[in-house]
Amino acid sequence: EKRTEDNNSTECSEPGAMDLKFTSSRKYISISVPSKSQAMSPHIKSVDDVVVLGINLSKFSKPTQFFICVSGVFMFYLIYGYLQELIFSVEGFKPFGWYLTLVQFGFYSIFGLIELQLIQDKRRRIPGKTYMIIAFLTVGTMGLSNTSLGYLNYPTQVIFKCCKLIPVMIGGVFIQGKRYNIVDVSAALCMSLGLIWFTLADSTVAPNFNFTGVVLISLALCADAVIGNVQEKAMKLHNGSNSEMVLYSYSIGFVYILFGLTCTSGLSPAVTFCSKHPVQTYGYAFLFSLTGYFGISFVLALIKIFGALLAVTVTTGRKAMTIVLSFLFFAKPFTLQYVWSGLLVVLGIFLNVYSKNMDKFKLPSLLGLWKKSVEERKSRTLSQTV
Repeated sequence: EKRTEDNNSTECSEPGAMDLKFTSSRKYISISVPSKSQAMSPHIKSVDDVVVLGINLSKFSKPTQFFICVSGVFMFYLIYGYLQELIFSVEGFKPFGWYLTLVQFGFYSIFGLIELQLIQDKRRRIPGKTYMIIAFLTVGTMGLSNTSLGYLNYPTQVIFKCCKLIPVMIGGVFIQGKRYNIVDVSAALCMSLGLIWFTLADSTVAPNFNFTGVVLISLALCADAVIGNVQEKAMKLHNGSNSEMVLYSYSIGFVYILFGLTCTSGLSPAVTFCSKHPVQTYGYAFLFSLTGYFGISFVLALIKIFGALLAVTVTTGRKAMTIVLSFLFFAKPFTLQYVWSGLLVVLGIFLNVYSKNMDKFKLPSLLGLWKKSVEERKSRTLSQTV
């Protein structure tokens, strides 16, 4: 009994230990709960780090993270959009949008594998079933989008893609159970209406619509609206890295597209055409894929840090800038209706940014301004009377 009491006093004096003891002649049970510093490994502490192209964004403040991500998205995706339109300007290439997506997915898989080898933790955290769903949605949004360029002009295709703000919000409600305020809804409506107005102006000035292209880009829009919410939920639930997301989603998508092209006999004509124009196809496709890979890395960082809705808002603004550059580098007719629709889109972006920072600043309401003017008038009258 004396030996048992000595053991009890020794173990209870250790910090961070909680012991449950049952003293008998034969049984002695001890349960120890380690302290937080012992339970938290260095790897788990660094799970929340967001590394993009070797830059650890977690070391910066939130505004700096936002600035870096937005700068990366705009810089790389503007080059991406220019190269995409340049590839489809090659005569005879328009029917091979799915093959371009196959080459793009192949390059993305290689880039993702290289980046994954450069980081310390190479384990796959997100389940394979989730990656199969994400890969299917990625194939839908990118493959159908590239294929639609064979039927629609580039600004019209971009305008349709920009209208995904409302589907993203609907997907956020049903997939993640989110609730958006009236300012978010107003921002989505302003941006979507502005972009639709842009589409109507484009159809009036330079009609180049095809019902097949409209169906393709509409399906791509639906897939694009869902994929952001699925990626955000998977990355936050399993703490997956950007390079892991890119590698597994695009490599599985590569298999999907290769199987589809093989079954539809669309692989051989595309390979034959691209072999005759290797620089204009594979050369541009490499640069196109490289800038797209860098761009998607910053988009995933935006999704992981700030959420899918803000990421979509940034990419929508980038698409509007892409349209402007498209008019500058490729000859197209112009109308002032483009300007008014662009201003409506800018208003939507402002409302979305304001919604994310409502706790930091408040816009003066009409009622508040009226009350303030009445009080100033009363005080002025009182001072004159005195």
